[in-house]
Amino acid sequence: MRTRPEPMPALLDRRGECAALDGLLGDLRSGCGRALVVRGEAGVGKSALLEYVAGAAADMRVARAVGVESEMELAFASLHQLCAPLVDRLEGLPGPQRDALGVAFGLRAGGAPDRFMVGLAVLTLLSEVAEERPLLCVVDDAQWLDRASAQVLAFAARRLLAEPVGLVFAAREPGEQFGGLADLEVRGLPEQDARALLGSVVRFGLDELVRDRIVAETNGNPLALLELPHGLSPAQLAGGFGLVGAQAVPARIEEGFRRRLEALPGDTRSLLLVAAAESAGDPVLVWRAASRLGISASAARAARADGLLEIGARVRFRHPLVRSAVYSAASPEERRAAHRALAEVTDRGRDPDRRAWHLAAAAAGPDEGVAAELVRSAGRAQARGGMAAAAAFLRRAVELTSEPVRRSERALAAAQASVQAGGLDAAAGLLAMAMAGPLDEFQQARVDLLRGQIAFASNTDSDAPARLAKAARRLESLDVALARQTYLDAWLAALLAGRFAGAGDLHEVARAARSAPSPAGVPRPSDLLLDGLAVLVTEGRAQAAPLLRRATRVFAEDEMTMEERLLWATPAAMAAVMLWDDERWHTIEARQLQSCREAGLLAQLVISVNAMAIRTIWHGDLAAAASLIAEAEAIAAATGTRFPPAAVVVLAGFRGAEAEVVPLIEAVIKDSRAAGQGVGIQWSQWAAAILYNGLGRFETAVAQAQQAAEEAPELYISMFAVPELIEAASRTGQARLAADALARLAEATSTGQTDWGLGIYARCRALVSDGQDAEGWYREAVGRLSRTGFRPELARAHLLYGEWLRREAREADARPQLHTAHDMFDAIGMQAFAERARRELRAFGETARKRAASTHGQLTPQEAQIARLARSGLSNPQIAAQLFLSPRTVQYHLAKVFSKLEISSRRQLERALPDGASPGPSR
Repeated sequence: MRTRPEPMPALLDRRGECAALDGLLGDLRSGCGRALVVRGEAGVGKSALLEYVAGAAADMRVARAVGVESEMELAFASLHQLCAPLVDRLEGLPGPQRDALGVAFGLRAGGAPDRFMVGLAVLTLLSEVAEERPLLCVVDDAQWLDRASAQVLAFAARRLLAEPVGLVFAAREPGEQFGGLADLEVRGLPEQDARALLGSVVRFGLDELVRDRIVAETNGNPLALLELPHGLSPAQLAGGFGLVGAQAVPARIEEGFRRRLEALPGDTRSLLLVAAAESAGDPVLVWRAASRLGISASAARAARADGLLEIGARVRFRHPLVRSAVYSAASPEERRAAHRALAEVTDRGRDPDRRAWHLAAAAAGPDEGVAAELVRSAGRAQARGGMAAAAAFLRRAVELTSEPVRRSERALAAAQASVQAGGLDAAAGLLAMAMAGPLDEFQQARVDLLRGQIAFASNTDSDAPARLAKAARRLESLDVALARQTYLDAWLAALLAGRFAGAGDLHEVARAARSAPSPAGVPRPSDLLLDGLAVLVTEGRAQAAPLLRRATRVFAEDEMTMEERLLWATPAAMAAVMLWDDERWHTIEARQLQSCREAGLLAQLVISVNAMAIRTIWHGDLAAAASLIAEAEAIAAATGTRFPPAAVVVLAGFRGAEAEVVPLIEAVIKDSRAAGQGVGIQWSQWAAAILYNGLGRFETAVAQAQQAAEEAPELYISMFAVPELIEAASRTGQARLAADALARLAEATSTGQTDWGLGIYARCRALVSDGQDAEGWYREAVGRLSRTGFRPELARAHLLYGEWLRREAREADARPQLHTAHDMFDAIGMQAFAERARRELRAFGETARKRAASTHGQLTPQEAQIARLARSGLSNPQIAAQLFLSPRTVQYHLAKVFSKLEISSRRQLERALPDGASPGPSR
């Protein structure tokens, strides 16, 4: 036996990789944050490069974490490993961030934190630590991070900018969470260096053909070249008899480690197995468990001498493949014994979840006691926001449950947790397990409900509305409140599916909801909303209007639970729009936006910010809308959230740049068809109708508007599209089509009785009228719309009135209307409509000037958003919390704003960014 491990050779031919890592360190020293994913197959040298960069960061603080496959189900396990040395700074974080991170780490009680509020807390924590000196965080085997940790760290990595924090991840294949981060691919060594490395561990002459075969079959993988000679005699190596052909490189490396294990004493192999099973790297636990198994301290010497394991302040394997080789080489009985010993020495009070996980791994068969422990662990994981961990605990609990009724109930609970965690395939499998056992009527209804939720969440099944409606019908006699909530889910799913809804279309769902039992006691906000929306479809606007007004008043003015607001604010805002009630629409959206920001619920925040962006577009502040869209896109990129890009399409349609709009529309329509989401197609067609009406290509506008308006009754987007259809049809001589569409618009606007709706109706009725009637309706449209905030709609009323006056040969009256329209469109940024007004003026021989470009530099959407928030009086930390940035990044952007606007203080922002001014969002 060797008395000491062989020294690791110096890095060979890694100049490019080392230069990239040196560049990252240089950025940190200059105050700029960076993230980098080092990727490559097992053994290719990623860990060695991490050691290099950590060693080169002697002037920095270095924090480390290693993903461990067996801990992938423990929420925030890897994050805690990375941040444990930094938690002394926890109390210095802003309150909501401090609480979120404290709950995630199990340091304090509280409701489940949003994982991205935890991400913001981590970003702030790392930034605060880096105030003293740059901070380098090194994360090895990132492919084995638990999902919660991976999401949080990827979120923080995407937000690094003006803080000297570096995050370097090493992974075989980075998960989707790390998509979009800068990466560095590590390949095998070139042939010459591979031969040199092989020669450093094979001290005798190799047949040249054998040597070339080894180099070729290992693809220059450094660890494979280093490990291959171990366990093979010189004769086997020299003749090539010990080589295994067609074996994958990682498997070959593991096989090499297994051969080395076979030569070790039994006690040493047992100690290695305990260390492999104890994934937290705690030497105290390892030695206590080893003692339980009768393993002496001397067992570590052989492992250390062979260079496989080092037990010091932490337990560290030479390479993660050593851990997997040790674990896979052990028999099932040996693994269970190791886990049982670890469970016995893990403190039930301090770390109950890891103890439960070891107990589960030690179980040879069904064990109700362990299953019950896992269920309790699932509850704790869910309370910390680790829904994926909760689902994993419950899945294992199902496997250890033998009593059929309890097994089915636990399988249902595991399926529900899996749906909430986004594990839709796992949820479907668990539902099958639940259905294999006895289910009562309520459980069967829950199965239907989960099937509908899976279909809705997958965005690939147009049967979701029908499935949800079926579940709601079954629930009516079992749980009225849940049944009505499910009907509201089904109504929204049917609206979103639109033309793809099939048997579960809006009419079918609404009819079923109307026949559902009424709620007992005082109706909840969702009950009021369901009644109004169902009556709207089945009986019409006149009957629905009082119900919808009551529901929208509650959402706009009354207090309600956070859960109710988050669940139902979106359809409540739709109801306000269908009443043409702009004030309540804004109030509901603003309260929803504030709730999402305060709670740090970023997945919902993306949807809410986009909804506010659409309203902002319609009010004519395209720059502010672009800022909101940029915020939503940044959050979506940081969180991996996918959302329909409705606001992007609508903004492009209002701007009127055909080259910008058409590719967007084509992409959205393609994606919407694939997802069975008719609403995405409608958004695109409505935006296209606006574009082509602006360009004056009315035949094309008719075709787009007809498709967008075909849904009946006129709900939401179809309601928006009808005015576009009337304008395009009237300009192409299709009087009957325009008249029919006007009748539909009259019905849609009749119950709202607001200047918004009645102003739109007056403008459209003028288009199909003659003489004094037409002029009267145009004047009414201008008057009503001037009392609203819908500047684009008012500008279009001036344009249509001016065009009509010119056709009536009333040039003196037409000029002011057309000039007003042109100037409004130009100020808003609706260039297609501005050009249409300019063409009309040229017919008089007049010119209309375009706005001169600002002398100030153009702000990006994010810079414009930060500038507006600073102008409103928010501090850098407050802006950072709202936009999910670090305060240093906010200061970085503000410095650029000051430079571009040629100002020197926040007080000057009021002058530099007056209300309605556009700082010029980038495209």
